[in-house]
Amino acid sequence: MVPLIVVLLLALLLFGAGFALKALWWIAVVVLVVWLLGFVIRPAGHGGRKGRWYRW
Repeated sequence: MVPLIVVLLLALLLFGAGFALKALWWIAVVVLVVWLLGFVIRPAGHGGRKGRWYRW
C-alpha cells in the first residue's frame, strides 16, 4: 500500500510541476510580446523624438 501511495504522490507532483512549467512558459511568451511591442509602440519624448517606455 505504501509504494502505491508513493507512486501516486510522485505522479501528482510531476503533473503539478509540468503544469507550472507550462504556465511559466506562457507567462514568459506574453512578457516577451509586451516587451517587443514596447519597441514598436513608443510614446514621443521631449522634442518630438521617440522616448523609451522603460526606465532602465
